Amino acid sequence: MSGITKGERLDAKAIVGKTVVGKSGKKLGIVNDLIYEVRTGELVSLTIKQPTSYANTFQFERDEKGFEQIPYSSVISIGDFVVVAEEDII
Repeated sequence: MSGITKGERLDAKAIVGKTVVGKSGKKLGIVNDLIYEVRTGELVSLTIKQPTSYANTFQFERDEKGFEQIPYSSVISIGDFVVVAEEDII
């Protein structure tokens, strides 16, 4: 699969379970779920499970189940990995 960028469509099931890395290449965790705005369908954030020690250096908001949330606006691309811009997470 080639990289997916904003504006392209991808089935949510294809994203869940992918490894999340920063553009620096450091692993943050694994996509647990996607959170979206019900009225518009806009993706708001993704939650991660198995956060790494690198992920713990950020102060993520948490969902009601305690999973860390990464703003979807920080996602750069989705391919073999979900790549996020660390500076947009903060």
